[in-house]
Amino acid sequence: MMESVTVGASKKYEVIIGSGILRDCGELISRVKAPCLACIVTDDIVDGLYADTVEESLRSAGFSVVKHVFPNGEQSKCLECYGRLLDVLSAEGVTRTDLIVALGGGVCGDMAGFAAATYLRGMDYVQIPTTFLAAIDSSVGGKTAIDISAGKNLVGAFHQPIEVICDTDTLSTLRPETFADGAAEAIKYGVLSDPEIFDIFSEGRIREELQHVIKRSVEIKSEYVEKDEFDTGLRMYLNLGHTPGHAMEKLSHFSVTHGHAVATGMVMVADISEKLGFCEAGTAERIRQVLLKNQLPISTSFGAAELGEAALTDKKRRGASIRLILPVRIGECMLYETDAEKLPELFAMSEAVEG
Repeated sequence: MMESVTVGASKKYEVIIGSGILRDCGELISRVKAPCLACIVTDDIVDGLYADTVEESLRSAGFSVVKHVFPNGEQSKCLECYGRLLDVLSAEGVTRTDLIVALGGGVCGDMAGFAAATYLRGMDYVQIPTTFLAAIDSSVGGKTAIDISAGKNLVGAFHQPIEVICDTDTLSTLRPETFADGAAEAIKYGVLSDPEIFDIFSEGRIREELQHVIKRSVEIKSEYVEKDEFDTGLRMYLNLGHTPGHAMEKLSHFSVTHGHAVATGMVMVADISEKLGFCEAGTAERIRQVLLKNQLPISTSFGAAELGEAALTDKKRRGASIRLILPVRIGECMLYETDAEKLPELFAMSEAVEG
């Protein structure tokens, strides 16, 4: 059964979710974009799995198609690879009235989206996420970015897609650790505002409830995006676990994946919240147990001081202060503002941190 969620940002669009809908992507896209030149942007793993299906569907719907393939992995979300993509768009004669199709996970969506936001001062793009993480998080909401040496996602733009097409069948080819990355973000939505999602993971029912969890996660994210599209206040709640998580990614040179880092980050902020007296006792342990059940880490080998230092480049920093999202109970969180220099002291409160 195909379902959809409307994202009511400054430019409204549909997130279409269902099994086996990749072969219909051309028709679905043609409903919101007249046939034109479409550039499929994908990585060298997804290319062999799904690019032919997408290209055939686009051509059947009247689109002309070109393709750009880049090496998979976070290391490709960089200025050099972004520059190569812009050169390809120019060489292929892509114009402002044409289309970029981001086919892949979060790295692909972020980089292709940023190219769409900036090439010729902006053009349309469609997100076709092929990972659990991208389906529920990075493909929705219009955040596009690349990494620089100072930190993750520090160069980017807000640019909403015109449509998101999520074929749940594509998630069946994911490695267990890649699926777990998405599970971490979905569990985040549970901790943030939906105890039912948390219970689905706690009870081991995610495979049976996958489409429901994707739809519900997108609905939650859409609610935050509609109220705070440009991430100046309420949308910051979606960064639960991300401040320490991004620090872990940076310190590990991205060998620690995003979802795994966010998982440990959630444990850290739950520990901190309990120690500060904001959080119901036992909440951090419940989070630990659900993460373990879903093959996610609950600790880091990095120390509090180095994590605090790495977090100073976090986008949520405002001058000398930084905002952390702290759990109050499963299904409710709060915003906590503190001096950025106190991060090492706060991180040291968590049993998840080395030393």
